[in-house]
Amino acid sequence: MPELPEVETVRRGLAPVMEGVRIAKTDVNRPNLRWPFPENMGERLTNVRVERLRRRSKYILADLETGESLLIHLGMSGRMLISGAKLGAFVHDHPKPEKHDHVVFHMESGARVTFNDPRRFGAMDILDTKTADQHKLLRDIGPEPLGNLFDEAYLVEALATKKSPIKTALLDQKIVAGLGNIYVCETLYRAGISPLRTAAQLSKPRRAALVPIIRQVLSDAIEAGGSSLKDFRQADGDLGYFQHSFDVYGREGDACRTQECTGLIKRAVQSGRSTFYCAKCQR
Repeated sequence: MPELPEVETVRRGLAPVMEGVRIAKTDVNRPNLRWPFPENMGERLTNVRVERLRRRSKYILADLETGESLLIHLGMSGRMLISGAKLGAFVHDHPKPEKHDHVVFHMESGARVTFNDPRRFGAMDILDTKTADQHKLLRDIGPEPLGNLFDEAYLVEALATKKSPIKTALLDQKIVAGLGNIYVCETLYRAGISPLRTAAQLSKPRRAALVPIIRQVLSDAIEAGGSSLKDFRQADGDLGYFQHSFDVYGREGDACRTQECTGLIKRAVQSGRSTFYCAKCQR
């Protein structure tokens, strides 16, 4: 499932095509994805201007001139693909419709934004912009790791009583928004912290030190366009490239990249998810 860097990459790709531009027409080609679409979604998203695009955790929110916002979740395989607009030095022509093109936004500029989702685990909803943070999918989410509310003092306190492993704690969306399996593994490697360590048992300095590392890992991933492991594509159809920079994720049995470390990357299963780490340099 796309994590914060992938969703932010998609948001940035969509912004030049959608922000400040009117949706001339929206085609809704099926009644639902993971859940039913809101009533009359096509009509509510026709002849309406997109004021801005923003991201909350792993969700994209398109704020509309009507005072409503379109919430988009990419799910496991969802893609927002742009055609008919100049992206860099290229113009991607409108492709022929595909089987899994479930929602199509025809922009007044002539561009087209298509939500394609083969597995149909994605989701869309329309909500009141002013109360968006109270939506059932958003109300319990913690602070954004790249925002001002996520600082050393906050994380030290948030982890102080957590008896779960630090890997599990950092995946808790109530503690910090948008972190997923890949970037927690990479963060803990850079921090030299074993994913098996209990969160509360880490010293305050070690808990605090996670904040700048989390931010740097996410920033590096966004700069690389996210990570493409299976289905993820950027809005222009390109792959993300951060997977080529993984230090531990997916590298079971490979040599640790820490200088002078002779360890091999191990794999463990925590809460049903694969964890990758070096037992020698992560303590």
